Amino acid sequence: MSITAQLFATCIVDTLYPQLGEAVVHVLNRAGVRVEFPAGQTCCGQPPFNAGVRRQARPIAEHTIRIFERTSGPVIIPSGSCTAMIRHGYLELFADDLHWLERARALAERSYEFSEYLVDVLGVTDVGARYPGKITYHASCHLLRDLGIHHQPLALLAAVREAELVELPAADECCGFGGVFSVEYAQISSAMLARKLGNIQASGAPVVVSCDGGCVTNINGGLQRRQQVQRAVHIAEILDSR
Repeated sequence: MSITAQLFATCIVDTLYPQLGEAVVHVLNRAGVRVEFPAGQTCCGQPPFNAGVRRQARPIAEHTIRIFERTSGPVIIPSGSCTAMIRHGYLELFADDLHWLERARALAERSYEFSEYLVDVLGVTDVGARYPGKITYHASCHLLRDLGIHHQPLALLAAVREAELVELPAADECCGFGGVFSVEYAQISSAMLARKLGNIQASGAPVVVSCDGGCVTNINGGLQRRQQVQRAVHIAEILDSR
């Protein structure tokens, strides 16, 4: 393997879905990438940043920058929201501090969301995955709107052997999670989730795929409460399926 990349696992992966992080490594390995995991990494600082508590977000962001400054190669992130935080949020957070702004920009320029890196950087869509069954795709908000990533996940899913990729009605609508949003605006969040669940059911697919663990968690919670048979999974789990 001639390429070495760094994995930024994200809080949700580290806390709830360690198997997702392993799936990311497996897929990258098959694509010819050696993956390293900087052990000192923690949160990217997005929760306090989104809540408007910038003073608390800055030291977390500074820590993340320091950790990855000790490494080389691209930083791969299995989350559109965390990638957007590092690529855009950090530049806003440190806009008034030239020293940290330059360090933040250096990290932003080498950071990639997982599907983006596979398709746009490696030029890979077929990772050798096989998943017999019908699947549909939910476009998470930060991935689509902040990063402009849409065709990359669809290209990867379309190349999965034996999978039938069907359209999700209103696929680009928010699932209602939004991190702090789902707590501060619980009623609005619940209404958005109900609409998303109805569209998932209408798709006829037993599996809905997303590129963000937050969306996976929120959608699965709603599906279970409604006792719907569908389930949400991260795209890395589909791509790791053999």
